[in-house]
Amino acid sequence: MSPRPAPAAPAPSGADTPRPKVKIGRPDPARVERVFRELARQIDGMELPAIEKISESQKEDPFQILVATLLSARTQDATTLAASTRLFKRARTPKTMAALPLREIERLIYPVSFYRNKAEHVKACCERLVEVYGGRVPTSLEELVTLPGVGRKTATLVMILAFRSKEHVCVDTHVHRISNRLGWVHTDTPEETEQALYAATDARWWPYINLYLVTWGQNCCRPVYPRCDDCAIVADCPRLGVTKIGHSRKGEV
Repeated sequence: MSPRPAPAAPAPSGADTPRPKVKIGRPDPARVERVFRELARQIDGMELPAIEKISESQKEDPFQILVATLLSARTQDATTLAASTRLFKRARTPKTMAALPLREIERLIYPVSFYRNKAEHVKACCERLVEVYGGRVPTSLEELVTLPGVGRKTATLVMILAFRSKEHVCVDTHVHRISNRLGWVHTDTPEETEQALYAATDARWWPYINLYLVTWGQNCCRPVYPRCDDCAIVADCPRLGVTKIGHSRKGEV
């Protein structure tokens, strides 16, 4: 989904770059555009989040995106991708997956976190898709959140990746953390962040926010000890809440 422009020039050192003054929750549109355009360049060639990989490989199949997103909560991307691959080899439609015994689903998705709960949600979700929606994934956010185990984050990501929605922002822990560090929002929960980002950013960026910030959060702006010295957007980031930064990887082979 991301544009693939030419690589950017090296970023300034995080330690040497003064923190810009920002008005919290009211970001300068030019600053927001600079950040997103720079991130679009920087993530080119980086490992994509697991759900993005599944979306690309399965040609944006709504059902597989839905199930993979259900499995991804609090689980590392490599584990999510491997578990999803095993499960989809065994069953590729809501009908065939609903017919699987619960224990088999558990075995196939292990070791994703909370795999027993997730197996229950996957089976119940598939049963509802078959019984209520004729085996198809519903195309509205309001219907998606009625499915077992599907919260707002999962629903918005399905809307963006499977149905190419340009009206939603998907907020996970990375998007929530980085948006607050940038000073674009001042929120306590991902749900609050989603609503704040609608007001703080231009709609043309909404489908890309999750891809850009999740990829950057996994590779640079980590939850603990972010690598600000390696950060390409450090000049536009006040680094709110950051007290210690991680070691730079510049020069590593």
